[in-house]
Parts: sequence; C-alpha cells; structure tokens
Amino acid sequence: MSNTKHFQPLLMNPYPRFSDIATFMRLPVVRDDDPRINDVEIGLFGVPFDQGVTNRSGPRHGPRQIRDQSSLMRRAHRVHGIYPYDLANVADLGDSPTNPADLMDSIARIEDFATRLSARGTLPLAAGGDHLISLPLIRGVAKKHGPVGMVHFDSHSDTWDEYFGGYKYTHGTPFRRAIEEGILDPKRTIQIGIRGGLYDLADNEWAESQGVRIIYIEEFFEIGVEGVIAEAHRVAGSGATYISFDVDGIDPTYTPGTGTPEVGGYTPAQAQQMLRGLKGLNLVGADVVEVSPPFDQTGNTALVAATLMFEILCLLAMQVGAAKGR
Repeated sequence: MSNTKHFQPLLMNPYPRFSDIATFMRLPVVRDDDPRINDVEIGLFGVPFDQGVTNRSGPRHGPRQIRDQSSLMRRAHRVHGIYPYDLANVADLGDSPTNPADLMDSIARIEDFATRLSARGTLPLAAGGDHLISLPLIRGVAKKHGPVGMVHFDSHSDTWDEYFGGYKYTHGTPFRRAIEEGILDPKRTIQIGIRGGLYDLADNEWAESQGVRIIYIEEFFEIGVEGVIAEAHRVAGSGATYISFDVDGIDPTYTPGTGTPEVGGYTPAQAQQMLRGLKGLNLVGADVVEVSPPFDQTGNTALVAATLMFEILCLLAMQVGAAKGR
C-alpha cells in the first residue's frame, strides 16, 4: 500500500467509486483561494469550451463526463510499477473560466488560468473541450518555458489557416496560430495518426514546410508503436515538450463521442503503449481533448479519455518524483 503526505484519491472503503462528488481521479479539489494551491505539483482541470467547433458541438460537456469516468482509475500503475500520488502532489483544480458568449474572451481566460498555474510551478493537465483550447494553454506554458515542442496525437493536423471566409480561431487552426506566434517549435513537433479526407490535397503542406514531422496513419501501421516512440524522442529531444491528445486520433469504434471522427485509427491499447513510451521527455504540460458526450451516451469515449489522462499523469508524476528525489 502507498503511504505519503500528498493528496490521495478517496479510499474505496468507506467511499465506493460510484459514491461522493465526482472529481478527477477522486482527488481533492483545490482552488486558487485555497492555501494548499502552492503545494500542487500537477494540476488536473477541465476546460468546458467548444466555441471552436465547426460541426458537431458538445465538447464543452466533456470535462464533466471525464471526471465521472475517471472514478474508474485506480491508485497504482501496473506497467510503470508506481503509485503516482506518492511521487507528486496532484489535485483537481476545478475548471478554467470560459465565456460561452465570446470566443476571444474565453481564450483570454483560459490563457490566464494556464499562466497562473505555470507561474506557480504546477504542471497543467487539462481535459477539454475542443482542440482550440491547446492554443491558450500553450501560451500560458510558454510564458514560463519558452517555445515548446509537442507530441500531438490526432487524425487531423490542426494547422489549417482559416474557416468560413477568414475565421482563424477554430479547432482546426490552433497549432498554426501557435507556430505563427512563436510559442510552438515546429521542428520539435510530431503529429501521430493523421488521416482522413482533406478539403484540398495541399492542406497539410504548410505544416510540413515549417518542419513539423507528420506520421500519417499508413506510416504508423508500417513502423509500429516502437518506431513511433523512437521518432517522438528524436523529434522532441530534451527541450520543454507539451503533449496534446485528441481522442479522434483513436479509431471511432472505440471513441465515437467526438466532433470529427475519422475511421482507420489506432486502438486505445496502442495509444497507451505510445504514451508509456514517452517516459523521459521533458514534459511541461498536456491536454486530452474533443470528448463530446452527446455523441456517446455510454460514456466509453470519456472512459478512454480518463485513461489517457491517467497515463499522462503517471509520466508527469515520474518526472516530478525524479526531480524531487522521491
């Protein structure tokens, strides 16, 4: 059994996993006005935002359902052989403020939330929300760490320029904006699982011209999980690195509850293997995005997302633990 003074998930005795208030991983909620906030080393939080969606709305409800499904996560990671909550102090920080009546104000509020976390030395791990939330989150992280590299799991590059006659802030454009702003280093960015139809055959050429390493799904199946892991380490190197995981990178057989599903993706098991293989990267933050509960009332998509968050949490915890000598 684990033994630590850090925050811990609720015990199953006397609190079965279906009981009490739903929080990420059944951890305590610690908000900005709580004196314990400065002790939080990894902050889990929701970003209930889907103003960047261009078709199937609903990801604003993702964080709440992911919280519920995360009650199924347990305290120990069998493969890594760790108790993550012994290695780092982890808490649910609630949700980032948003403004459902104003997209740009929402972006500003999310950026401010992420900036305050990073300034305190807390590693952010966010549950979306549509993929546009990555832009303000990376802005906040980059204020502390400078331009970051990224390991990006997705079926879309999200580096397109504009939608609907000049609109530049959607869930298909966050990483183009981030590269243009100089907060995302394209030469240290790898995208894994890109596939599906395009509006134009040249849609991904801009990203490639900037130096982004795109592993299309055909290459993924050719080189396999181990090949992808090796390439991710080569591209990201030792610099500050952000993980962004869009659940539509996984085949919609497993994650139908998402805004832009694309058939022919990898499995949740392969996703877990790839994330586990990122151990050793210099991670400064992460997000799991695009869970849309209206399109999967079973909650399975949210369960996959909660599991991916736990995998990333363990990577961050091992990094914190190593730095602190725990």
